Amino acid sequence: MPPPLNLNPAELDHTHVIADKEAIRAINPQRFEMEMIDAIIFEDTTVPMVGGYKDVRHDEFWVKGHMPGFPLMPGVLMCEAAAQISAFHIMKHKLLDCDFVGFGGMAEVRFRASVYPGQRFVLVSKVVKLHRKQVIAHVQGFVESTMVFHGDIIGIPMKNPGG
Repeated sequence: MPPPLNLNPAELDHTHVIADKEAIRAINPQRFEMEMIDAIIFEDTTVPMVGGYKDVRHDEFWVKGHMPGFPLMPGVLMCEAAAQISAFHIMKHKLLDCDFVGFGGMAEVRFRASVYPGQRFVLVSKVVKLHRKQVIAHVQGFVESTMVFHGDIIGIPMKNPGG
């Protein structure tokens, strides 16, 4: 059985873009094929919680080789998208003292349905534990109203050794 909703995805206003790709790039270091978030459309700093999406394109780098003739978004990329949306919110609102949030692990991850090119993959991330050495966000992914993915993403504060 899926967990309770962090936020009902039907309540998200996809026309109210808080941060577009350029604004996301100003905070997240990922570039090119590894940019997994197209827009932030919801933020609540009191919870803290964030919502956004990735429009899954037909020309994604994985489409040709991940199940040829039946492309489905790899689960590892769903997890990466979850980490990126969580890190964006944490860094934007300075919830941790660091240069960026590194990927520390995952727990209780479940995939419930597939995501295909041409679909909008919506993510809602809710910080459930915040400590100076670790942050845990419960993330849920949706296509329309169907929960396709959920799990806990663990982030660790990191300093840029070159910066």
